Amino acid sequence: MAKRDIGAEILEGIQEIADYKQGNTRLKVTELSEPSPPQVIRAKLNMSQSAFAGMLGVSMRTLQDWEQGRREPQGPAVALLRIAEQYPEVFTRLR
Repeated sequence: MAKRDIGAEILEGIQEIADYKQGNTRLKVTELSEPSPPQVIRAKLNMSQSAFAGMLGVSMRTLQDWEQGRREPQGPAVALLRIAEQYPEVFTRLR
């Protein structure tokens, strides 16, 4: 892994802000898509509810509530579902 120069990265960020304020550049924007429903992601990974809940660090009851539409995943759970969907190899390596 390459060594990062945090100071240089901060200075680059400050310069980007200054350039933007002067109208010399546009800011980079990344929009994150919503992940598919948990049951779709779980099926693609071919995991049981119990195993998938364990990988996400939630109770099986919580996962069941998501899958049955009684609750919606929030915050970090959405991020984990997005990772599970877009980079399934991460989850399959953890088995």
